[in-house]
Amino acid sequence: MKANTDIFLNMKIPAIQAPMFLISGPDMVINACKSGIIGCFPTPNARTTQILEEWLDTITKTLAQHDAPVAPWAVNLIVHPSNKRLSEDLALIVKYKPPIIITALGSPKSVVDAIHSYGGLVFADVINPTYARKAANAGVDGLVLISVGAGGHTGYLSPFTFMSEIRQWWDGIVVLGGGINSGDSIVAAQALGADFAYLGTLFIASEEATCQPEYKKMVVDASSNDIVSSDAITGVTANWLKQSLIQAGYDLENMPKKGEVDFTKNGADNKRWKNLWAAGQGVAASTSISSVSQIVIKLDKEYKFALAKLNKLQKLRGFG
Repeated sequence: MKANTDIFLNMKIPAIQAPMFLISGPDMVINACKSGIIGCFPTPNARTTQILEEWLDTITKTLAQHDAPVAPWAVNLIVHPSNKRLSEDLALIVKYKPPIIITALGSPKSVVDAIHSYGGLVFADVINPTYARKAANAGVDGLVLISVGAGGHTGYLSPFTFMSEIRQWWDGIVVLGGGINSGDSIVAAQALGADFAYLGTLFIASEEATCQPEYKKMVVDASSNDIVSSDAITGVTANWLKQSLIQAGYDLENMPKKGEVDFTKNGADNKRWKNLWAAGQGVAASTSISSVSQIVIKLDKEYKFALAKLNKLQKLRGFG
């Protein structure tokens, strides 16, 4: 079945509310889509397959019943071998047919055919050109480039470098992530060649976020100086709020060796996540707790203003 790219026509701005562990759920996804951007959640946030089915059913029915056009929604599927629920989660995805699946932490090859069977799009989350080529060879429709500064698991390449190299050989959909926290950042991502921008940290301090109030407050109070990169916690390099590491008993000058990537041990039920909180380098953009719709309204105003400013500068300098 041919993938349907017309689903993007109802979007207000070219942005995706990125999936965040223990933060994004049905309410965030639904309100993001109603506001005009793609909403997404990771399947591990639903602690059982039964809860996952309830979430998928709720999102599907709520968006279908909305009286105005909505942006498409997405599900983040962890394809790492340690994810023992992968086959069960995939079966539910095929049943409920979310328009977009974003794979992470492994090869998307095992899920591409199943998603394409109902006309869904598959985007693969990658942190370097090597993984990007492997994902492209697996038949994905889009690449999510995680560059330096992203929250949760992060990349290490400059977005300029990453985008430029990928666009040399890939003409499919590209999503760019890493420290994007404003409407002008979205315009900048498009100028680099991205189709969509990936924004996660900005939505931690939202009313719909399912994390602790203390987590939201720490994000509101933080700046880029409060972000620490480490692979000691989950086995992949991620950006963490410095104060949360200190509260959890870590010595920032003597962090443990690289952790183990294991979604059986490090899943949503692990009590360590009570005090360990991730955020990206763009954390300073969150200055208060707002609703998802308010965040998108602000992004839309910034986006339009940045486009107008860019067009004015081009004309003043004789480029347009």
